[in-house]
Amino acid sequence: MDDNELYPIGDVARRTGLNVSAIRYYSDTAIVAPTRVTDAGHRLYDIRAIARLELIRTLRDLDAGLDDIRRLLDGETSLHDLLAAHLEIVERQERGLRARRAVLRTLVKQGGTADQAALMHKLVSMPDEERERLVDDFWNEVGEGLDVPSGFVERLRTMRPSLPEDPTVTQLEAWIELADLVQDEEFRNTVRSYLQDTYSTSPGRDIAATPIQDFIYGTGTVIMEEIMAACRSGLPTDSPQAQELVVRMTDAVAEAVGRQSTAELREQLATGFVMAERFQREEPEEMPRYDATHGRYVSLVAVINETPPDKGEEFAALSAWLAAALHASVRPIGSSL
Repeated sequence: MDDNELYPIGDVARRTGLNVSAIRYYSDTAIVAPTRVTDAGHRLYDIRAIARLELIRTLRDLDAGLDDIRRLLDGETSLHDLLAAHLEIVERQERGLRARRAVLRTLVKQGGTADQAALMHKLVSMPDEERERLVDDFWNEVGEGLDVPSGFVERLRTMRPSLPEDPTVTQLEAWIELADLVQDEEFRNTVRSYLQDTYSTSPGRDIAATPIQDFIYGTGTVIMEEIMAACRSGLPTDSPQAQELVVRMTDAVAEAVGRQSTAELREQLATGFVMAERFQREEPEEMPRYDATHGRYVSLVAVINETPPDKGEEFAALSAWLAAALHASVRPIGSSL
């Protein structure tokens, strides 16, 4: 196109993709005036005016408002600032649509009512402070008077959902389910009953005791990560490296529970890991109960926080590896099982 040439409104419409009535409207509202108007009243546009109209068409396709576009063309704002502000609006709309989608998908699955729809909408739009209060109320009721080792419920309480600012539909659906569950009296009672039955007597009570919990989630994390890596790599359980790892682990456990690190303790640990491996492999009656109670809470939190879920098979393999390595560490050299 010639810089000095003027083009009639029909050519401008074909060039910009705008219809003639829209171009006339922008002219009448002084957003983009024609370069010249003939004596016969025909509007003519040069390439600069056409470029402005093409920009308007692009911004309108992005749902930018005419007032914002006028401010841009009048030099009251920059294109960067206009686009940045509009991007924020679009992202906010996207989050809203995602939340609606999560509510609708959940309602379709459950065959929900109007009351449930209102409740779910409230859940996905709930501020962080209210989410925290829901979880606190849940653990306050579940933990009240529970006969488990001191501090165990507080440790469980630290595993809580943290819905990100820009959650996925999957995260929103998990939050809807979790928020509904933690407010359900029957679910609270079943979680409380499961924790009471599992951790009020041995061996659960021993596992829930502060020294063991501190080892699992604190002092023992480094050595256990090394052991996990060794197990995954297929390191032989009777190799010097494996023996060094289980001795270090036993030393850490002994320090945590206030005992001497001895061959007897390694045998006791080996027996414990054999039981743990069997527990995971055989899926006893307690597993479905866990999955429906505290396990459901844990799995939903894992989805919301995008943390890896517990892998029973991997834990079983690790337990078997540890049991074999611990047994090997106390067997006389050259002996066999």
